[in-house]
Amino acid sequence: MPWFVLYTKPRNEKQVAERLQAMAIDVYCPLLKTKRKWSDRIKLVEEPLFRSYCFVNLQEHERARVFTIPGAVRYLFWLKKPAIVQDTEISAIKLMLNDVDHNAIQIASFSPGDRLTIGSGGFANTTGKVIKQQGKIVAIQLDALQLIIKVDISRTIVSK
Repeated sequence: MPWFVLYTKPRNEKQVAERLQAMAIDVYCPLLKTKRKWSDRIKLVEEPLFRSYCFVNLQEHERARVFTIPGAVRYLFWLKKPAIVQDTEISAIKLMLNDVDHNAIQIASFSPGDRLTIGSGGFANTTGKVIKQQGKIVAIQLDALQLIIKVDISRTIVSK
């Protein structure tokens, strides 16, 4: 059975996942443990790794069942078809969340115009301006050389 990507109302990911599990639907909402500080205490809380998304594993003809749950909005589509995530990708997310220190996980997104410094590789200690970002690939216009390079942020250290 394929994993479909279910879009939820903001801050409803965990509630939707719990309600779907109560309906005996196979659901996965990857949670990231992070420290949150209030004025009087610091607490370890679980937040969704992907905001407003849950993954549901069900047959194509059962897809409408999820909309009986408050908070479920729609499915994510790709090329006019429901987006499907492979079992291997779900397993990789589970493995990463089990094996990696959650404080080290960051999802970085940059906006055009942001100033970045490349911290590793052949262009280490070079600064530039973000032109665009597509997933893990960021196009950066380097100040010193006046050229545009594409950097894979999963393999290269970059900082604002």
